[in-house]
Amino acid sequence: MAERGEATVLIGFMGSGKSSVGRHLARRLRLPRYDTDQMISSQIGRTIAEIFERDSEEAFRVAETELLREFSQEAAIIVTGGGIVLRPENRVMLRRLGRVVNLAADEETLFERVSRRRTRPLLKTPHPRSTLRELLRAREPLYLAAADFTVDTSALRHEQVADAILARLEELEVNER
Repeated sequence: MAERGEATVLIGFMGSGKSSVGRHLARRLRLPRYDTDQMISSQIGRTIAEIFERDSEEAFRVAETELLREFSQEAAIIVTGGGIVLRPENRVMLRRLGRVVNLAADEETLFERVSRRRTRPLLKTPHPRSTLRELLRAREPLYLAAADFTVDTSALRHEQVADAILARLEELEVNER
């Protein structure tokens, strides 16, 4: 296997807390934070919803893969979009960047969180709850396959999730010595 980088990469379903937890981790570790969705939106000059609507989900997925190729293996916090694991090549690249942490939550919590914002392009369907359920079932095995470990965020505050991640990362580091 190729050498792994120094980044901490956050993956997981929409609403799992990746963006907020990523900000906490970056602040605590004094590391740069890169949010792939924000970076793609800036590069293209449109919101993610607009990219999905005007260009297609596939165009967005291509942009994700191209962006992943540009990352170095430096120490950083990398926050990814929920669908980044859909492409096998992305899962390989994520692991090369560093430790991959899957943030998970139960379906009820995820739905409550994502319902707060109406900007989720994949949930603009007649039945958003069943769409969320289907997407979650399809993606969960991919998150688990890509991740070094999972943290359930359902009942935790962002700071507690960051604490759990840091403890697990330290544990992994000790075990590898």
